[in-house]
Amino acid sequence: MKITFYGAVAALVLTGTTAIAQSFPEREMLGVVMWGAGGATDTVARAINPAAEDALGKPIVVLNKSGGGGAISTAYVNTASADGYTFLYGAENPQLHPVMGVADLDYSGFTPINILGRGVAVIVVPSQSKYEDMAALMADIADNPGSVIMGSTGPGGLPSTIGALIANSAPFEVTAIPFGGEGPGLTAMLGGEVDFMPVGISAAAEQVKAGKMRALAVVNTSPVDTLPEAPAITDALPGMADFLPWGPFYGVFVKNGTPDDVVATMTAAFDTAAQSETFTTLMANRGNIVMNMSGQEAVDFLIKWQQVTAWALQDTGAAKVSPEDLGIARP
Repeated sequence: MKITFYGAVAALVLTGTTAIAQSFPEREMLGVVMWGAGGATDTVARAINPAAEDALGKPIVVLNKSGGGGAISTAYVNTASADGYTFLYGAENPQLHPVMGVADLDYSGFTPINILGRGVAVIVVPSQSKYEDMAALMADIADNPGSVIMGSTGPGGLPSTIGALIANSAPFEVTAIPFGGEGPGLTAMLGGEVDFMPVGISAAAEQVKAGKMRALAVVNTSPVDTLPEAPAITDALPGMADFLPWGPFYGVFVKNGTPDDVVATMTAAFDTAAQSETFTTLMANRGNIVMNMSGQEAVDFLIKWQQVTAWALQDTGAAKVSPEDLGIARP
């Protein structure tokens, strides 16, 4: 009788555990965006969020938590419970935090639910700028070291990384002013506070099409459909070809230690969401490439991206900490 009783109890416990696992999520979730409203990461997050809510069957509150080049939001999610209810709508920045001396935490501390896609960067100026093309901008930077002002999002952000790649190809001594995201930076540029800014194409495309900004070059080896009039940066800087293709990426991440069944549920939901017409249309319109990558493939992507970019920063003298000291292998 005792054996039968204990077996029944064990079966009930197992059944209860399975029921709990299958019921995730039981309440609303929190998706933390590492940049301010209006930036590329925020745009991607808000585009996929409704489809993810439908797939998960619960609301997802989107919280913009900028600062520290994405380090504040990354740390915020890392201090939350590893239960999937608080997750990160992140970009590439944490992969550079250790090498830039911003923070020790990178995506090795997180499980990628989905690498949603990657973008193409673009160099933009206000429409009334004296810079008609990339060659004119580079000539002024060479002739007046330190006097040209670049909008940035802080060390390790997309603008500073693009700057490091350019600096490995040509003289590029500029004064960088950091802002709390691409959106605020572009607003400041339009207000005359900075001369130019490298940003994800998704953050600038609509304003370029509206005539408020001019795209000097896309950070790619060929033009892209979103801004076909913008030449490839390699036209003015052939040496940039050594670092391309390169660009920002966007993904969904949970803290390491999140239960496997929760990870599986979220992975399936965001796989479905990444195929939604609303999301794929927005990505295409903004010049982004849908990747919809998860599991080991996503982990491998993160590792390779970090290797390429960290060593590019090291080779240009922009890295604060040697990738070698961090155990980041040269690609």
